[in-house]
Amino acid sequence: MKKEYCGLFGIYGHTEAARMTYFGLYAMQHRGQESAGIVTWDGAKIREQKGMGLVPDVFNERHIGKELKGDIAMGHIRYSTTGASLIRNAQPFIVRHGDLRLAVAHNGNLVNTYELRRELEEQGSIFQTTMDTEVFVHLIIKNLNGSNSIEEAVKKACAKIKGAYCLLIMANDKLIAVKDPNGFRPLSLGRLGDRYVLASETCAFDLIEAEYLRPLSPGEMLVIENNKITSHQAVEPGEKKQCIFELIYFARPDSYVFGEVVYERRKEMGKVLAREAPVDADIVMPFPDSGNYAAVGYSQESGLPLELVMIRNHYVGRTFIQPSQDMRDFSVRVKLNPVQSMIQGKRILIVEDSIVRGTTTRTRVKKLRELGAREIHMRVSCPPIAHPCFYGIDFSSKGELLAANTSVEDIRRYLGLDSLHYLSIPGLLSSVSQGDDYCLACFDGNYPIPIGGEAGKLCLEDQGAPGFIKPCC
Repeated sequence: MKKEYCGLFGIYGHTEAARMTYFGLYAMQHRGQESAGIVTWDGAKIREQKGMGLVPDVFNERHIGKELKGDIAMGHIRYSTTGASLIRNAQPFIVRHGDLRLAVAHNGNLVNTYELRRELEEQGSIFQTTMDTEVFVHLIIKNLNGSNSIEEAVKKACAKIKGAYCLLIMANDKLIAVKDPNGFRPLSLGRLGDRYVLASETCAFDLIEAEYLRPLSPGEMLVIENNKITSHQAVEPGEKKQCIFELIYFARPDSYVFGEVVYERRKEMGKVLAREAPVDADIVMPFPDSGNYAAVGYSQESGLPLELVMIRNHYVGRTFIQPSQDMRDFSVRVKLNPVQSMIQGKRILIVEDSIVRGTTTRTRVKKLRELGAREIHMRVSCPPIAHPCFYGIDFSSKGELLAANTSVEDIRRYLGLDSLHYLSIPGLLSSVSQGDDYCLACFDGNYPIPIGGEAGKLCLEDQGAPGFIKPCC
């Protein structure tokens, strides 16, 4: 199973800043369902509300209408890639330093967190959380000396960190956005009337009826002050290595990401799949929702009819009463249930966006066999995921990735399929614009930023359990 990572939203100079931020986070809930937070600045005081759970669980009308005062706001939704799942690790992260009130929110993952944290602790820094975001905060504060402005302090902090990051920083009456030099994570600039907004995905702009202006460039720092915006180069841009999994799976299909329309790219992946691996079948079907758009493309290119045979229950919450043990595979069936009459005696082609561990897919294929499917074929709209991600996606360690240790033929047998084909890397790159601009490390193991021996080792268990370290990806 793939898990989301984080979403950022910021707005400057709006009388309903907290409310707009609430809506922006709500639109991006798919990017993180663990915790949510909003901070505001009212000209004298920074205010915050954070909690565990979904956006509507964390905020109510009292928070939005009365407590979160101010016309500058930023928010964060989180799935942890570093740090335990605890309220103390919810973001934005706030510190007070003299007259400065600083709030930082982060999407991505640093690969030198462990080394930086150890260095800072040796110099006397004290950490409250297990997040890599707090490392960045300490680096900013350390560089706020003498005549350094907050902008210069941010630049100096960026010069020390390595990895994938998009950052929103509220420093009193300034709102600052920063993107890493390789541009791994998406962050875009928009405008609501004459006010500026920032978001990880443009679907957040659509909900509040803001105009999409452009994505941030690699290494760019935007500073908004007095409702005027300036662009700086925080760090020298490197080779573009945008996360292609945004287009394959993570981003909402109605978003622009890296200048691409996500829906169109996924449909194109399906079309290329149909050309690479045609099959004589009766119907094309997706496992909703992630496979829907590639399945549309496969159907259009192949001429095979598209049928939405798997019906999704849209009202499944995060928890439900567990059934007795004799109700096998309940957790799978409660989310998706097939239309039996469309399966019996049919040759079925399933289009999936990806396979990580394969356990859920295997269960679903077995169910289709039991319902009388004559043949079951599968086409996957990305290459085999054979390597862990260190840049902010929660792919398991290599030992838990099905394709890392198993041939395609063995995966086919394990899943119980008649045939299996993954989209080739050249096919994937032909499905997007500027194919050279994307990171493919989870497919080919070529990491754009070298991964040292300590990478991914932060995430020290809270409560002081010595030596406990979990992988961050």
